[in-house]
Parts: sequence; C-alpha cells; structure tokens
Amino acid sequence: GTAAAPASAAVPASAAPAAASGTGWGASADLGAPTTFVLLRHGETALTPQKRFSGSGGGDPELSEAGRRQAEAAAAALAARGTVQAVVSSPLRRCRETAGTVAARLGLPVEVDEGLRETDFGAWEGLTFAEVRERHPQDLDAWLASTKAAPTGGGESFAAVARRVAAARDRLLAAHQGRTVLLVTHVTPIKTLARLALGAPPESLFRMELSAASLSALAYYADGNASLRLLNDTSHLR
Repeated sequence: GTAAAPASAAVPASAAPAAASGTGWGASADLGAPTTFVLLRHGETALTPQKRFSGSGGGDPELSEAGRRQAEAAAAALAARGTVQAVVSSPLRRCRETAGTVAARLGLPVEVDEGLRETDFGAWEGLTFAEVRERHPQDLDAWLASTKAAPTGGGESFAAVARRVAAARDRLLAAHQGRTVLLVTHVTPIKTLARLALGAPPESLFRMELSAASLSALAYYADGNASLRLLNDTSHLR
C-alpha cells in the first residue's frame, strides 16, 4: 500500500469524541457507551513479508513463527487493556489462529463471521504486484482506477467487499450493542470499516497502511455516527 495521505471530513458536533482516555478508545459521555470494534489484523504468514496477494480465493496459509509471536504480543497487549468482551474472527486460518491465541489469553470463545474474510483476488492469488503488472496489466490498471473492477479470473471487487463488510458490521453492532468487540480480520475489511466510518471516498483504500498484527479501533454511537479512534498501532510489537 501507499503511505497514508492526510484526509479531512466534516464531523457532526455530536460525534466529536471527548478527550481521549489513556487507551485511545475513550467514549463520548454525552452519547453514552458506544459499541467499540477493536480491529486486529492477523499475524504474518509466509506470504506476508513477500507482499503477495493473499485473499480468500487461494490457499489458506497458517501463521508463520513470526506471526505466532505477533499474535502472542497482541494477546498480551489486549489482556493488559482488559476491555474486550467478545472475539469475532474471519473464517480464514491465519485469523482463526490469531484470534484463538488472543481469546485463550482473555478467556473468551471465538465467534466466526464469514463477512470478515479477505477479498478474493482471483488469478492474482499468490502473486506479487509486479507479477500481476506483468501478466495482467490491463486488469490491474482497471482495478487501480475503480473499486468496481474485479481482479482477473472471477475475483472480488472492493465494492463487493464493502457491501459484505457493511452487512457484517451491522450484524455485529446489533448483536453487541454497547460492548467492546475484537474483530480479527484482514487488510481490506479493516480499511473498509475505517473508510465507511470516516465517510471517505473508495480510493482512500489505497492510502492506508496496515501492518501485520496491527490494532485499530472504531467507536459507533447511538446517533448513528462513528469515530476512528486508532489506526495501525504496532506499539505492542516493539
């Protein structure tokens, strides 16, 4: 991904957060307790450091040794905060393994939601960006130009991902109203949730960076507004 670009958005006064607490997940008192999604990207697999497309349409890689260490570090950080009340995971193995490590530390079960899976990258699965550029240049250009374009070979467009992620968000908000829920998922769903919360345009997906095992957080208020409280925090990995 490219480096994050500055963005601005009009925020209703009612959605402006109160002074942040020490955790960075503080609530706005006048709107009551929000529903908070803490978003954890899964730990590394063998494909992660190679920057290969790894979605839900190819293999289902397990965590690497580095990824398992990252999951343990995330689990320790979340246990120290002590605020997570439920754990929901993508069905893909790298997320279920990461979620299992955290949930064991927190003493919570893991719920699986299909809507949290990564994009299906079609024929690009397992390839680097350079390899896709060489083999499917026209399809790649179209994909970079529009979130409605799908990867080669029946992949999933970012627009389609946004629809299912929004549906998963709404399901989980209804099921966990007023609670703090850990969602263990992937780059595209996390960026999509952040984009939707900010009301940012679709191309903002290309302007966010999310590291393996990073933490982000979103608060959803009773008046329908949302607040991005944290993005790509990797302090627990240092």
